[in-house]
Amino acid sequence: MSQHDNSYSRRQILGGLAAGGLLLGAPALVRAQQASAHVVVVGGGFGGATAARYLRRYQPDVKITLVEPARRFYTCPFSNLYLAGLKEWESLGHGFDGLRKLGIEVIHASAEQVDATAKTVKLSNGATLRWDKLVLSPGVDMQWNKLQGYDEAAAELAPHAWKAGPQTQLLKRQLAAMKDGGTFVMTIPENPFRCPPGPYERAAMVAYYFKQHKPKSKILLLDAKTAFSKQALFMQGWKALYGDMIEWVGQIDDGEVVRVDARKRQVETAFGQIHQADVLNVIPPQKAGFIAERAGVTNGSGWVPVNGATFESSQVRDVFVVGDATIAAPMPKSGFAANTQGKLVAAVISAQLRGQALPQASFANTCYSLIGTDYGISVAGVYKAEGNKVIEMPDSGGVSPLDADARFRRQEALYGEGWYRAITDDIWGA
Repeated sequence: MSQHDNSYSRRQILGGLAAGGLLLGAPALVRAQQASAHVVVVGGGFGGATAARYLRRYQPDVKITLVEPARRFYTCPFSNLYLAGLKEWESLGHGFDGLRKLGIEVIHASAEQVDATAKTVKLSNGATLRWDKLVLSPGVDMQWNKLQGYDEAAAELAPHAWKAGPQTQLLKRQLAAMKDGGTFVMTIPENPFRCPPGPYERAAMVAYYFKQHKPKSKILLLDAKTAFSKQALFMQGWKALYGDMIEWVGQIDDGEVVRVDARKRQVETAFGQIHQADVLNVIPPQKAGFIAERAGVTNGSGWVPVNGATFESSQVRDVFVVGDATIAAPMPKSGFAANTQGKLVAAVISAQLRGQALPQASFANTCYSLIGTDYGISVAGVYKAEGNKVIEMPDSGGVSPLDADARFRRQEALYGEGWYRAITDDIWGA
């Protein structure tokens, strides 16, 4: 890395601070006279559960309700390791008892409608909650049929596995059933989408599984982009560990898929080439989770514009949105980014309820990717608000060095494990 050595050390430190919630300059804990406000948080993932937990830390007596349909939240981070056989499914699942112990009300239902004027949210169980502040962490939904032939029914044949859950388990079963010598085809959308490095880590983890169990098999990546996150690092790692097993075809070389036939496990590219898969993994274009649209906070892109200094919706007052659903570039759509955004929103809401000055917005992100059991790479950045926009702080991050030795790659893999343990404990821990 040479020129990045110092910044890399800084980002390791900053990443640890962000996981512990120390970047935001949070307000001091001052007990309120009474629970005078009700904050409803929709979505119990990296952004929403973080916002609920940290708001409780800052506001011990405010009523906080977290709405999340799943009784256990399964994380997209490390789900690729499950596909490789390196993680058990339940190791990805996290419950909500830790939040309940803090006095946060957790309701297992779906939010179906938001009335921003009446300040209510209607739930699938028939209840209607009134709120003073609303935090949405809706994640992503697939844009069905944006890619011709790919709808919800097609996803049961050619899974996207881009929400950790039954789709992930389906893809693993298909990989296990595939014959040795078969071809795994993955289609990758153009930006923006959840977890930019995710497809390329998935390719590595599927290659790891194939090398152990189906060594004659091949992986074909058909990409709607001309370049991707950590590209040189991924390609170097793929080559070192898996030889020619993984082939990446970018948009300029006719990698953009325009049509899917899930029953035949075939895809067609922009120039009319047909590719046949034995297992087909289609990652379609995405948008903000549906409740964001119901709340009136999305724009024509399908994503949510926010004030980068507060993550309050640019369109609806007193509604805050965090995580993958937001338009927050240059911050990526990642779990770590959602976690730091959730901490900011908790601090902002606390300051607003107290009539205090708003905190200075600052954020961090580190994204670790595993290429082999002892081979990790990462990208990191530190961000702040400038006006109502998010900007990246100069010389604050970087990527792992090319041509690093085995010890460095092994340490990165260990850092990734440590990051996952730390952040999941920070969010859902007892």
